[in-house]
Amino acid sequence: MRILVVEDDFTSRRVLSRILESYGRCDVAIDGEEAVEAVKIALDGGENYALICLDIMMPKLDGQAALKQIRALEEKCGVLLGEGATIVITSALDDSKNVMDAFRSQCDGYIVKPYDKAKVTAELERHDLGIS
Repeated sequence: MRILVVEDDFTSRRVLSRILESYGRCDVAIDGEEAVEAVKIALDGGENYALICLDIMMPKLDGQAALKQIRALEEKCGVLLGEGATIVITSALDDSKNVMDAFRSQCDGYIVKPYDKAKVTAELERHDLGIS
């Protein structure tokens, strides 16, 4: 499985990548702009991401805006709704406004930090992305 971890904080990026590395190859992006570019390159190359873990609070382009741009890129490339990457928002923000905005923008899941293996594993299993 191809995974993109989008996180501006080094420690959080490292922890999440370590949790996910047993599930597949992890690429990383440090902000929303880099994430959108990585997804564009993947779509253009036919090697789409199966999972994108996307932080909300990042410099340049926040996770909410990146989520919308990623879904627009998928649509432009002919990827049908529900057939694109599984996008899980990862954030310290657990207020209902941020959670609802993320789901309105077509995220598939939401994990509240701090990361722990059980939370991440449960979310992967919920989307049938566990180890095969």
